[in-house]
Amino acid sequence: MKTFIQERNDFQKYIIEQLQASNGYLVRNAKTDYDKRFAMDPSLLFRFLDETQPDEMAAFRKIHKDEANKSLIEHINNQIVQNGLVFVLKNGVELGKGHKINLMCTKPASKMNTKLTTLYDNNIFSVMEEVVISDKERIDLVVFLNGLAIISFELKSNASGKSVDDAVEQYRKQRDPKNRLFLFKAGTLVNFAMDLNEVRMTTQLDKEETYFLPFNMGNGTGVNAGAGNPIIPGKYSVSYMWEDILKKDTLIDLISHFIFVEITQKIDPLTDKLGKPKERQIFPRFHQLDAVRRIIEDVKVNKSSCNYLIQHSAGSGKTNTIAWLAHRLVSQFDEDDKVIFNTVLVVTDRVIVDRQLQEAVRKLDHKAGLIRVIDNQSTSADLADALQGRAKIICTTLQKFPYVLDSVRQLKDRRFAVIIDEAHSSTSGKNMGALTRTLSKDDDTFETIEDKFTDDIRKHGKQENVSFFAFTATPKATTIELFGTLNCYGHKQAFHLYSMKQAIEEGFILDVLSNYVEYKTFYQLNKAIEDDPKVKTSDAKRQIARFIQLHDTNIAQRIEIIVEHFRQNIQPELGGRAKAMVVTPSREAAVKYYQAFKQYVDEHQYSNIKPLVAFSGKVVVEDDGNNEYTESGLNGFAEDKLPSKFDSDDYQVLLVADKYQTGFDQPKLCAMYVLKALNGVTAVQTLSRLNRICPPFNKRTFVMDFVNTYEKIRDAFAPYYTATFLANSVNTSSIIELESKIDGYYIIDYSDIDALVEYIENGVKQPRGQIGLQNSIRRVVDRFKKLETTDQKEFKALVGGFIRLYEFLIQATSFEDVELHKKYLFLTVLIDQLNIGSTGNGVNLKGKLAATNFQQKQVKETLNPKQISNAFVKLATAEGFIISEEMEEKLSEIIDKINSMLGKNFDPNIVVPSLLQIKNLLLKSDALKSSAQNNTEEDFKFAFFDRADDELVAGWEKNKEFFFTILENEDVKQELLGIFVPEVYRHLNASISMQ
Repeated sequence: MKTFIQERNDFQKYIIEQLQASNGYLVRNAKTDYDKRFAMDPSLLFRFLDETQPDEMAAFRKIHKDEANKSLIEHINNQIVQNGLVFVLKNGVELGKGHKINLMCTKPASKMNTKLTTLYDNNIFSVMEEVVISDKERIDLVVFLNGLAIISFELKSNASGKSVDDAVEQYRKQRDPKNRLFLFKAGTLVNFAMDLNEVRMTTQLDKEETYFLPFNMGNGTGVNAGAGNPIIPGKYSVSYMWEDILKKDTLIDLISHFIFVEITQKIDPLTDKLGKPKERQIFPRFHQLDAVRRIIEDVKVNKSSCNYLIQHSAGSGKTNTIAWLAHRLVSQFDEDDKVIFNTVLVVTDRVIVDRQLQEAVRKLDHKAGLIRVIDNQSTSADLADALQGRAKIICTTLQKFPYVLDSVRQLKDRRFAVIIDEAHSSTSGKNMGALTRTLSKDDDTFETIEDKFTDDIRKHGKQENVSFFAFTATPKATTIELFGTLNCYGHKQAFHLYSMKQAIEEGFILDVLSNYVEYKTFYQLNKAIEDDPKVKTSDAKRQIARFIQLHDTNIAQRIEIIVEHFRQNIQPELGGRAKAMVVTPSREAAVKYYQAFKQYVDEHQYSNIKPLVAFSGKVVVEDDGNNEYTESGLNGFAEDKLPSKFDSDDYQVLLVADKYQTGFDQPKLCAMYVLKALNGVTAVQTLSRLNRICPPFNKRTFVMDFVNTYEKIRDAFAPYYTATFLANSVNTSSIIELESKIDGYYIIDYSDIDALVEYIENGVKQPRGQIGLQNSIRRVVDRFKKLETTDQKEFKALVGGFIRLYEFLIQATSFEDVELHKKYLFLTVLIDQLNIGSTGNGVNLKGKLAATNFQQKQVKETLNPKQISNAFVKLATAEGFIISEEMEEKLSEIIDKINSMLGKNFDPNIVVPSLLQIKNLLLKSDALKSSAQNNTEEDFKFAFFDRADDELVAGWEKNKEFFFTILENEDVKQELLGIFVPEVYRHLNASISMQ
């Protein structure tokens, strides 16, 4: 018995029925109504023109008489072929002698314009099935707007053994790109291949080279978000196509605000001249359209009261999404027909405003004065002028905002939408605070100095006239706290998600961890001198690490492995045009590896491998006669030419040092050789340089890592593989605890802070205030210098942590504390003058080390692993203050001593965190607090160790054997936990000042 979905024609007829019943489409007869010469339904075209523009049509017919209809069709067709269908639909057709006709009526931004609303309702949508477009070609469905063909469909039924892949192949192999229906720019705006479960699209047919993109909703939510479409009870999985995408309002919106022709021109690296322009018609992917529309709908309701985080993976087309959003926001009316935002600012954290982003914004609208770009050639005064000059869209950099605080004043009645590109690195610190203060409603009238401080606090946080729209693929915890949306489980997350997992599954980006090889460097380190200088562990480690990194033998061995692996395994990819990046640990290392690379390929006469090097500034190489090197000097051309030169076939390998590791888009990059420790977001961004696809090639990626482990890099990717949630929230207790620890050093007195208040009250130019403030700073610095070096480091780290946490806190919350704000201002002045002294134990190891027996061994290969998602990130808090390297080293030494003495095998990496948990529990003890405030540190130890026993017993299950060893051996307990006594005593004793 035949079921409903066994035949494609049943599916086809069902779609037509839905379009007719729910969307008001007219069903037309392809045999009688379709003119294949012009891809038109002429009778519907004239019906639309006569109903909406009768005067223009009467005037045209008066001139052309019986030939009017034929002449007009020919004229419209010529304009479409010449300028493109999108252009003609948006701009209409000039008829001469002051007459013009519109082929589409756009939806007015405001409901108050009743005339335009009536015209908009006269747009005619229709559909034809089985459209014969040539002797050999028949199309399943064609959608028309006012008689002009705008969309084609090839449909397949999975139940009959066919799928969307078959529809794609039909477009590629059986459809003629030169047919009028498919003629690039002049024919259909988009072509959909669709089965019962999935949809794919293309805007340009090019036979076998035709590139189809998924046009699916995504399947699942949160950590389960992936490719495809969900199962919907009682509906087809692709029902969103006729229920949403093919609705009249949606299609007019797509044509009016989204679809555009992108023209790109690359500079030929050989001639330094612009190459031939390439055109591409852009139709939004589903997640791009969905993100913009959801944001706009929310903004209509909440206006400028909310912030928005958009977590879109690399490969998501973020640049175009930002451009579309900017144009929609600047022309958006609320429910009361009032403009929501006066100005949209597109802000990037890059010093040079992304030119691709600028061009994308410009392409959507060319109205004079609409867009103002404040790039690296512009001044902060230009930015202030743009804000005051009522420019609608301003593209600029975050770095410019601190310089306009005093120049922009008349903004209290303005509302701003601020779109931030790459929000993970743009949204903390003073630049972000300056941006917020610049755009906030200004009021310079203060009755007291307290009012001024309170106002300064408020201007750091969310302003009622400013909404932020933050885009990032890798949101940090602070970014989610600032811009995230609270979900039903009480966690903050992105307002809109297009995950890395979905992008990989849809084929927009590649999984860069799919082929990961680890190498380890083995060597023997010897002292080149007989004496045994006592050096601080951290200083010695840094000097030894640098010595090994730059050792000629180590570099030579690694270069041999890299070059030979690239030649044999990578270079043949992409038709012999594959490229690689070598990530070096320092600028000096970049120079030495580049020199070794060139020497190796020259010695082996490899003429088809040439390297480039990228680093900033000038580098002096000590063991090369202190010669000075620059990037341009080594490469032989200016720095700004490097991307285009590397894109050419002349160069294959790029060696970098903290450059081109973010924001560098080179699809031919197939391999990365890592010589540098990578952590967190930096690891994700660096390796993601490999993830770009390179059509029509089936690109594969490869990572060879000499420093990091696969597990470490996998864990860095885990929070960003699917959705990212904030596990905790910012609170005032953390900043109060940091303040308490700072007070515990008895370095800062409130009289010192009062000097800063007097300085502000009397004005910065008053000598009295300047002298008083400097004397206060001097007194604090003198007290600081009396501390031990370890305490100096910890105190300065606490001050830096306080400043960063406070700046974030007042941006993210409504927290207001005038006294704490005064302390924050004082600490920002103080920290630059806290120079940590030397104990005199530092020894220069230059010339005193020797390394032999270097070996590079492959230790692990990971192929096609299943990626994991660890969706939660946490904000840093005052709890669990990270111990110093010296303290950690001391703890490890004691644990090694315990292992040797008692025959144990405790791993310091496991038991040290357990000890820190015990320390943090002791810091929270009310009983210990009382003891600390009423005893000397020496007497406090008795209560400390008694309480420590209680916590060891309470935490018994966490680490039975280790905690039992401590409880059973008093000497071990005294030596191990005694390390924490000074810090716990100082912290708990200081808390008396808070009461």
